[in-house]
Formats: sequence, structure tokens, C-alpha cells
Amino acid sequence: MKITEVDVHVVNLPLVNPFTSSFETKTGETRTVVRIRTDTGVEGWGETMWGRPVAAIVRDLAEDLIGTSPFALESFHRRHHMVPFFYGYLGYAALAAIDVACWDAMGKATGQSVTDLLGGPVRDEVPLTALITRADAPGAAAGDLPRALAEHTERVVAEGGFTAVKLKGTKDVQGDVAILRAVRAALPEVNLRVDPNAAWSVPDSIRAGIALEELDLEYLEDPCVGIEGMSQVRQKVRIPLCTNMCVVRFEDFAPAMRLNAVDVIHGDVYKWGGIAPTKALAAHCETFGLGMNLHSGGELGIATAAHLAVVASTPVLSRAIDSMYYLHADDIIEPLTLENGSLRVPDGPGLGVTVDEDKLRHYAEVNAREGDLTK
Repeated sequence: MKITEVDVHVVNLPLVNPFTSSFETKTGETRTVVRIRTDTGVEGWGETMWGRPVAAIVRDLAEDLIGTSPFALESFHRRHHMVPFFYGYLGYAALAAIDVACWDAMGKATGQSVTDLLGGPVRDEVPLTALITRADAPGAAAGDLPRALAEHTERVVAEGGFTAVKLKGTKDVQGDVAILRAVRAALPEVNLRVDPNAAWSVPDSIRAGIALEELDLEYLEDPCVGIEGMSQVRQKVRIPLCTNMCVVRFEDFAPAMRLNAVDVIHGDVYKWGGIAPTKALAAHCETFGLGMNLHSGGELGIATAAHLAVVASTPVLSRAIDSMYYLHADDIIEPLTLENGSLRVPDGPGLGVTVDEDKLRHYAEVNAREGDLTK
């Protein structure tokens, strides 16, 4: 079986509501979608972060794919191991788009799910985290914001069946602490987290961390910048520290371990360059006694299915994962259904999802008109 064609599309899809973090407010997602075709008629679909710059790298890499087997992933990655060096996150994302498409094709060619190709399921449902931002309480005065967001969070948890909640933090450290106290008072049993995306200083992270210890947070994610800063916080704060910002490649792993900087690492198929690197990260975490979870970069259905296959086949990924999937107003596949706060792992061949090519074309036309979404 040889790859004969590689199609690349860039799509824009809307979110149900604006999503605010410490550095942006998003109203939609731009994603790059890849389809490989083979001489046996098997197709494989991949999807990755961001738009036109990533798509351009994928098109360059596609020239090297033609005439090769989708099973020859190791040699493909070896030939292009310098792509992330030159392109950073964009390079990892481009490699992951092709990687996932090849895994989908391998599964379809063998009649096996990607989960089975990765070793078989240890779970068949994956819980998601309810993601809460200040945009979820529009119009609330500053003094009323903690109460308003706590009430919103109660509704989200009740309606969706979520067992974990993450607040996207801001530069307003004390405001975030007040919101978390209100949410904890309203939901004493939920697994609670906060992610300021490194918006806090080290001293503020320490002060806030000590103040938050009584709330029994599951973890504090990226309060400040860098391995050194996280190490200083970890020396003073008893809440476990999580990152998807200072351990983002394997070269970061040893320094983080030496400095005792983190307790949980967020992996991501699309930020780490593919499925095999994400599984390797899981092995590293288990070896060193760390926890692991998955980051979300706004995955649509194809990318979400790949994340579900990784979680389903990886014991250490036992927490409710981050996923913005349920926040999208539409999809380019037959939608995955959120039930009791979880997504069921697709069990069909490959990724187990079916692409709606009419929607793919429609949202590619939206991107052609609007350009990539940056906010």
C-alpha cells in the first residue's frame, strides 16, 4: 500500500460562546485537515492545530509522503526530525497532522481501531473537564463575578455531568482566588483546577498557591513562566503543579526532573508531533512517578478521536482530560456525543469517525473568506 495523494484543507469553525484566557478571547477555531489517499483505496484523515502556516509545512512534507507506505511512520519522522527545530510548534503540528492521518489509514487497512493498534483499551469512556472563563459571566460587576461564575459552573456541571472543572485564570490573581473559593463552596466534591497560562509572577504564584491550599485543588497549572519559576513555586506550595508550557519537548524533561518543578505534565498529540511521541511522554511520566493529562488546543472531531484513542490505551491518562470539543458550535465529522461528562471512544476501524465532506468544504470556504482566526 502506497500513498498516492495528500489533500490539505484549512477550516474555520465557530465556538458556542467566546472563550477567554489570560492572553486572548477566541470566538472560533482555525484547524488544518489532511487526507491521504492510497493506491488500495484506503484513506486516512488527520487534523491539527492552526491554519495556513501549518498547512504550508504539511504541503511541503507531503511531497516526501507520495510513494511511501502509511505504515512507514518511523522513517518519516526520522527524515523530518529537524522540522520542529526550524518551525517550533508549527513544525510539531504539521508532523502530527500527517502522523494521525497515517494511523487512521493503518487502522482502516487492517480493520483495527487506532486504540487496538496502540495496545488495546484500558477504558472505553473518557471524562472531559468543564472549562470555565470570565467570559461565561458577561456583564457581571467585578464584585459579583465570583458568585456569577460559581452559579454558571453549577449549571454546567449539572447539565453536562462533569466531575472536573478548570478555571482559565487571568492576570488578576486575587480575582482568580476569589472565583475559585466561590466555585469550591458551590461544588465541594468536584476536581478543581486553575490555569493562568503563566500570567502570574513567581511571588504572586506562591502567595496565591498558599491561599488556595485549603481548597484541595487537583493541581495548579502553569501559574508562572518557566522551569526555574515553577521549581521555586513547588518548593513553597503544597498543591501539585502541572504544565503544558515549560515541559513541551523531551529536552525539557530532564531539567524539570532535576529541579523538581512539576508533578503533572500535559501531553498533546499536536504539540508533541504525533501519537508515538505522546505515548513516549506517558512512559516517561510513569517511569518518574509523574501524573499526566492531555492539553486541548481546540480539537475538532478528527483530532479529538485521536486523543481519545491515546487516552483509551494509556493507563497513566486517568484524569478528566482538557477538551474544547463540547464548546464548538459544529463539526466536520458526524458528531461525538457528550454523555455524563464523558466521550465514548470510537471503536470502528482507524479513528472510527466519518468526515462530512460537505461541511469540510463549507468551513474551508469560510477560512478562504475570513483568513485564519487569531481571536
